[in-house]
Amino acid sequence: MNTRRWLQQAVRRTADKHEQQVFYLLVLGVVMALIVGALYLVNVAGTSTIGRQLEALLLEREQLEHSNEQLRIQIAELRSVPRLIARAEELGFRQVTQGEIEYLFVEGYRIVEQQTVAPLELSPLRLPEYDETLWGWIRLQANAMLSQFEAYNQLSTEG
Repeated sequence: MNTRRWLQQAVRRTADKHEQQVFYLLVLGVVMALIVGALYLVNVAGTSTIGRQLEALLLEREQLEHSNEQLRIQIAELRSVPRLIARAEELGFRQVTQGEIEYLFVEGYRIVEQQTVAPLELSPLRLPEYDETLWGWIRLQANAMLSQFEAYNQLSTEG
């Protein structure tokens, strides 16, 4: 009889443990789902914040480009020939007539016209003779490499 009672208690305990394990696994699953959901929300919030900042920077760039273009237009208007002539007249300048132009002659001053183009000298161009073969070039390269190895060996044995 004792054995039977002990067996019943063992089965009951095992069933209770199994139910507890299932309950704990469900709670663990819910907690993991909450953590993953929270991480997803943090990621989405950060991405949307960066997106808004990017939109603001793009809008600011467009505004700056527009203001730069307006400034270029103002500069072009201020540098226009009619504007410069009007400004010169405001400062007291006026256009001269042909009769008002006076040229001065300075004694001893000579205008030296320099030649702008160098004279061409046609001389025969001597090209070096090409008499090297592929095997000769390979031999030269191999000899150069061997001399480098020998120099390296001499340095390593001396040092």
